[in-house]
Amino acid sequence: MKLSPVQALWLALFITAGSPIAGKFSVGYMSPSFVLLAGTLTTLLMYAPWLFKNKMWGRLLDKDIRFRLSIMGLFGTALPFMLLLLALRWTTPSNSAILNQAESVYSLIFAFFFLKERPGLKQIAGTVMVVAGAVLILAVNGYTPMWKGDLIVIGTVWMFQVSHIAAKKLPADISVDFITAARGFYGFLWSAVLALAALPFGMEVNFKLSAVSVAALFYIAVFVYTLRNKFWYQAIRNMPLAKATAVILSYPVFTYILSVAIGFDKIQLYQVAGLALALGGAYMVTLAKR
Repeated sequence: MKLSPVQALWLALFITAGSPIAGKFSVGYMSPSFVLLAGTLTTLLMYAPWLFKNKMWGRLLDKDIRFRLSIMGLFGTALPFMLLLLALRWTTPSNSAILNQAESVYSLIFAFFFLKERPGLKQIAGTVMVVAGAVLILAVNGYTPMWKGDLIVIGTVWMFQVSHIAAKKLPADISVDFITAARGFYGFLWSAVLALAALPFGMEVNFKLSAVSVAALFYIAVFVYTLRNKFWYQAIRNMPLAKATAVILSYPVFTYILSVAIGFDKIQLYQVAGLALALGGAYMVTLAKR
């Protein structure tokens, strides 16, 4: 069944909302290195028949695009997701999702310095709201174990903007399936490099078999790293990026509801206020960009 861009976007949103939940379930059962290696390898294996059928393996190493694809694998998958999974050892899925809205702030900064875009008053106001929401959460959790995870999230989400810039510079004839497969291919290569680099710091590649670990890994590998990417690229290549971003920015609401229902979070005023500020600000920045 062929999905419309809007249908693909909403599927990407709901999968994204469950990502921090699955990541939290993985804590204690498997290392971030294992999740990344298994997840990206799953994407590659799922797309291997397609790559063979369409004779696209060689295109993955095409000298004209391999650097951009490699950047997407490193800054779009391997490095940020390893850090975000690590952050979930200390912070909650809700905090992680809310603080991810800081990406809109980094987007504004990158656009100013690299694209020479001058922000308007609406963009500045929205950025201030996002920062206020993040500061509220950081202030409440200051100097607690949760704060460590919060700071990792804040310091990580800029990487996605680097990946987006690399993706925007890809040739227009490249398909959604190829981009998804390429992220799996280069994400796996970079995950292997990062896993080896982390060994001297005590971050071993490990996995404990259980129903919870298998379910969490399946969700991350199949739904987050494979289907979510495919749906997202299908949406943004067929509709205005600003509109797609405005919709998917609402995913922390669903993450918060799920996290409270499961018991990872309790309903707390500072989280609700931080969520409202961050979402409102990110939405304003997105509309202003449009």
